[in-house]
Amino acid sequence: MAMVEIEIASRRYSIACRDGEEPHLIEVAALVDGKARDAAAALGGLSESRQLLIASLMLADELYEARSAAPRPAGPVDDEIAADALERVADRVERLASRLENER
Repeated sequence: MAMVEIEIASRRYSIACRDGEEPHLIEVAALVDGKARDAAAALGGLSESRQLLIASLMLADELYEARSAAPRPAGPVDDEIAADALERVADRVERLASRLENER
């Protein structure tokens, strides 16, 4: 198991990942950091947890748009699975935001 140092919203994290996945983790962390910086620049005065929440929502919106533009199989099951997945992600983001707010 490899360890990678990343920085998101001016805070450093040490994250474990599988060997060989380090470059990918660094790249996706840079995307999250970019969105967190965009959120801070656009909205100013955000707490760290709110900054990360907004960044997560911006990334989720981009993912949603990309998936909407891409051809996909028709069927209500696919939509239900996507809705459930998005709901789980939103719950995880809220829990993360709460934890980060409580750390301060």
